[in-house]
Amino acid sequence: MAAAGSGEVYPTLWGFSPALDLQMQCLQTTIQHLTTCDDVPELNILLVGCGDGRHLLKTICQARRWPQRRLNFFIIESDLELLARQMLFLTLALENPEQMGLQEKCDIFLEIFGNSLIRSKTTAYVQDKCEQFIKCVTDPEYQQSVLPLLDLSCIKFKERDELEYIFKFWRTPEPKLFPIERYWEVKNRQFLGKRYDSRRGAYDWDLNMKLHDRGAAMISAMEYNRWRETGVAFMIREGIYDVPNKTLASHMTVTHTAQDVSQYNLTSMFHELVTGQKYTLPTAEKNDGEEGKACNFPSNGSVGQTTIREEDEQTNGNTDHERCDEAPNYIKINNVIIHFLPLSWVTDLHRRSKFLSLFNIIYFSCSMVHHLTADYRLITASKATLIVELTKFMVDLHVDKVKSYVSIVTKVAKEAGFATTENLDWKRDHVATFERMDNTENKEL
Repeated sequence: MAAAGSGEVYPTLWGFSPALDLQMQCLQTTIQHLTTCDDVPELNILLVGCGDGRHLLKTICQARRWPQRRLNFFIIESDLELLARQMLFLTLALENPEQMGLQEKCDIFLEIFGNSLIRSKTTAYVQDKCEQFIKCVTDPEYQQSVLPLLDLSCIKFKERDELEYIFKFWRTPEPKLFPIERYWEVKNRQFLGKRYDSRRGAYDWDLNMKLHDRGAAMISAMEYNRWRETGVAFMIREGIYDVPNKTLASHMTVTHTAQDVSQYNLTSMFHELVTGQKYTLPTAEKNDGEEGKACNFPSNGSVGQTTIREEDEQTNGNTDHERCDEAPNYIKINNVIIHFLPLSWVTDLHRRSKFLSLFNIIYFSCSMVHHLTADYRLITASKATLIVELTKFMVDLHVDKVKSYVSIVTKVAKEAGFATTENLDWKRDHVATFERMDNTENKEL
């Protein structure tokens, strides 16, 4: 997103919509046109610009809720740093429960995901994983042996070198190489401009008149102000958050609270990934809510005080993470392959025969939707589902812009060969869903 007044474009580290189970979002007509391999239906999913891997993780974690399908994910991001972060999130989610308890896994995830400053223990985990990641991007055989569900074969050699550099930077223990507190202040000044001296009022306005008004009422003023001021979104434990989170660095060099909601959502996903069963709180009244809402949190109780502790107590107590010279023992996931694609392919996929008429689901973030053209119709299967992120939760857009964006996206999708499936409401919907039109339907329109 461009910094106010700077003209510079930085990686979109976080999406502007809740995590989706893409099998739930997939249209029924799309499911009816799936091809099969070895009698197992294949769902080919292209994710363009998700940024943080939230849709990938939620779809994988909840895969057992659906009939057996082979899930093939293809991921394109605007920056390699985003692919590197998704690689870290994926391996963290797949940590064996005998080596890392559910509570610790969720805590580390939230810190890496949303904090400018993290604990030294979390830093040690990231540095440890970097040793493995460097071997993964430089040694394809090693990568396939430790992370067989990840396919890096399409990544160019130059991009592999850049990924190696990114992981080496993360591994470097010197905090002065990335003074994120100073960087955060500079970006905050650029974004707010003349409003910086009265920034507390600006924070309050964005929270109450935009986020709360658009449905994100679980975010507390204390949490939001702290994140806007310092970049620390989650303070889960009574630890010292003083080490820069280098995973946020880019080549250009952020009642039940939102923290409770995030922790519960992660706990539910990771628990289901390991056990295949929905996460439940035995002492709390459950309220599953609707999958399309911004959160899914029980009406009573704190996730950090209940079942999550019981599961941690069932582990062997070994929280020391394996070193690179020891073979990692990740959770094995069947029928899932994740392909990282080169950044430049966002405009070239239709020129590669293996992608023609392939994708059943295509997701575009609002930061990458300008790449959606009629060429994308060539790489979608019959009756494919197109999902486009809307700008409902972008606080720097005036309400008129948020409304008009819905019309703009609908027009862009139509020109690309996709028709809307329902009336869109800018205040209700955080994504727009479209269906691929066949040739006769396209001519009629």
